[in-house]
Amino acid sequence: MRILFSPSYQLELDPKQANNLKPYPPLGTLYAAARLRLNGHEVELSDSMLSQGLEEYCRDLDRFAPDVVAIYEDDFNYLSKMCLTNMRDRAVEKANLAKQRQAFVVVHGSDVADHVEDYLEGPADAAILGEGEETLAELVQELAGGSSKGLHNVAGLAFVADGNLVRTKPRAFVRDLNELPFPAWDIVNIERYRDAWHKRHDGFSVNMVTTRGCPYHCNWCAKPIYGQRYAVRTPANVAKEIDWLRNLARPEHIWFADDIFGLKPGWIENFADEVESRDSITPFTIQTRADLIDDRVAAALRRAGCDNVWLGAESGSQKILDAMDKEIRIDQIFYATRCLKAHDIRVSFFLQFGYPGEDWSDIQATMTMVRAARPDDIGISVSYPLPGTPFYSRVKQDLAQKTNWVHSDDLDMMFRGTFTPDFYRALYTLVHSEFRLRRALRTLPRPASAMRVLRNLARWIPARVAVHKLSQHRNPVLQAT
Repeated sequence: MRILFSPSYQLELDPKQANNLKPYPPLGTLYAAARLRLNGHEVELSDSMLSQGLEEYCRDLDRFAPDVVAIYEDDFNYLSKMCLTNMRDRAVEKANLAKQRQAFVVVHGSDVADHVEDYLEGPADAAILGEGEETLAELVQELAGGSSKGLHNVAGLAFVADGNLVRTKPRAFVRDLNELPFPAWDIVNIERYRDAWHKRHDGFSVNMVTTRGCPYHCNWCAKPIYGQRYAVRTPANVAKEIDWLRNLARPEHIWFADDIFGLKPGWIENFADEVESRDSITPFTIQTRADLIDDRVAAALRRAGCDNVWLGAESGSQKILDAMDKEIRIDQIFYATRCLKAHDIRVSFFLQFGYPGEDWSDIQATMTMVRAARPDDIGISVSYPLPGTPFYSRVKQDLAQKTNWVHSDDLDMMFRGTFTPDFYRALYTLVHSEFRLRRALRTLPRPASAMRVLRNLARWIPARVAVHKLSQHRNPVLQAT
């Protein structure tokens, strides 16, 4: 059969990410396409990441004339996992256009798992629930037989039959990730991505994953695709893919999109041995937990080529970390930061404000942690309840009509927080501008640093005033250090 893949995520619908311009191909989609090829099917990608509007997608539909259109999201990109309504609307538009051309439409992704009825009440014929490759392969084989009457026998599927929503039995996870074919990078317009990266950044970055899932229990973290499982590829298999990808795409950098990189004891050390023996060391960025980093791990990461580690620091208040079920301590965040910096690895913090019970003193503790630890970068969000999480269950009675962000810079509080949404938007600007201001001050007297000081000071002053005003009912005094 002829299958056209087309994820709905589109940079033009997400202003913050369009400005950052760090686009990555839909890796989960590329895995699914590679799996279908094993069964002899013809696959193409209508990649919406860098396109404008729907004209390119319509041209691909008319040119390729697919039997099946798979609106298949990237299971490994947090932007897809945020379930943004801009992208849901775009998915429905794409499905409608495919149905107009008599294609069978199947949808997959985190938002599909959370809102399956919305997709199936619209134009989609079927929805994949859980890990997608094997379910999609079996679905297409069923359709290739000339009928969809046997869909009840396809595990991991949802569809409507006789006016009723049908969910088939759950699909078992792939046990050995080494058995999966490498992603179908050849269906990506690699040069289009390379050009986009070089417009704004020093090098071209590509994405990979070494694992699937996360076994930890942070109660705000949604896991609609992989649940609590954790599966990992062998270091040799990952190193082999790096070699293959270096020849195919010639990247200057790799982003490992794993939720948790290198959790298995000894994995990172073995991985460093593999890439060193192949002479395939490439600078890369990972995400991990502070309690998994010590001097030995940091040394192995540096040896393997790691140049940046994003830690889920979240808060500088132990009270809030405990409420989140993070199972880390503040001292571990500082220790991990010291170890990584000692091996010349950049350290970046994910921060989260607005978790239930957080008051002004907890916010100050987070700001103090950032000032003291001096990470190289920060990413800030406000607590965002997604279905299936204990956090969502706790606050769902407070949820208003709006239950998802429109785009990644929305920052609306979906529940009744300690402060107003305007406060958290001002706090977002305050913490970002202070962080950048302090960093620029440390690099004076460079002329470029002086300009950055002035630019961030111009943002920091009004943000400080706004936060002061909006937090008066809690604590009118901003503690400056």
